[in-house]
Amino acid sequence: METIFLTQLMGALYGLLAVVFGAFGAHALKKKLTPELLHSFETGVKYQMYHAIVLLVLGFNLGFDQALDSAIANCFIFGTLLFSFSIYALCLSAAKGKKLRFLGPVTPIGGLLLVVGWALLLYKFVSPIF
Repeated sequence: METIFLTQLMGALYGLLAVVFGAFGAHALKKKLTPELLHSFETGVKYQMYHAIVLLVLGFNLGFDQALDSAIANCFIFGTLLFSFSIYALCLSAAKGKKLRFLGPVTPIGGLLLVVGWALLLYKFVSPIF
């Protein structure tokens, strides 16, 4: 699958799911999650939406003619998946009294991938200057 298409596809899918999960959290989960868990769930939704938008912008603006472009997109795609979706699973499992603790380390790995994606994007912007 071509990287441009995958980046645009995942951006659109993550955007769509962020809206669905946001509504789900605001309505269906409001009475089932503690305020702390609901806040965590909302954080996952926010980061998912932010990175959905970034993926769409990148998908329409990067040429993907360099390995760096694909690395940036992949960091955002997999970082969002690991970060946001592990938060959803942790919150929902905690609400049912069976917290999936093995997912605890997954969230920071996803966050690290997001940081690396942003660092690579910054590098892409400043490297022509130096």
